[in-house]
Amino acid sequence: IPLADLMTGLMIIFMLITAVYISYVEKTTTLVLDEYKDIKSNMQLALQKEFNESFKQWNAKLLGDMTIQFNNPNVQFAVQSSELRPEFQDILKDFFPRYMKIIRSEKFKHAIKEIRIEGHTSKFWKDASPSEAYFLNMGLSQERTRSTLKFLMALPVFKDDEEWFRQHITANGLSSSQPIIKDPKSIKEDELNQRVEFKIVTYAAERLDQIITAK
Repeated sequence: IPLADLMTGLMIIFMLITAVYISYVEKTTTLVLDEYKDIKSNMQLALQKEFNESFKQWNAKLLGDMTIQFNNPNVQFAVQSSELRPEFQDILKDFFPRYMKIIRSEKFKHAIKEIRIEGHTSKFWKDASPSEAYFLNMGLSQERTRSTLKFLMALPVFKDDEEWFRQHITANGLSSSQPIIKDPKSIKEDELNQRVEFKIVTYAAERLDQIITAK
């Protein structure tokens, strides 16, 4: 076989393989996107329906990515303390069992990779430089999320399936790295960045990231 004919045949084979692979990736991406949008939409509706009235009482809100954000720092912890205030304990006792009832329902349980409890602080710390304040607040935010998780683990709902909870719920302190108010004009305004969030990570989002990386 002449070399030119051989090379032409190989090129056609590679083009066919490439076309099949591209088609497969596009179909898989579409399926994962549809799955993610379906889960997100349905879970968003379920959470909104369950907590709509409670959010007003708790000064909390549901964000577009299914994150539930508690925004009243005066209720949650004392200044530079990781001990949960009694009022925040009462909120969590009401919130968490209802939250888990939705998350662990047959409709959503299979899709949940992780529930992240995230702690966020202001950027200030008395008598500390900005750099020192960042790391001091990092430690504080981590202690706060751990104490929150420890409190939740003592609730009766946690006893239903401790192994699942340990595998899926994590505590994450982020200091002042993700402020709501990007450029606060005062310490009082920066205090509004202090919050606790419950963030949902799904397997669909992870699979989508894998497909994008593979491309």
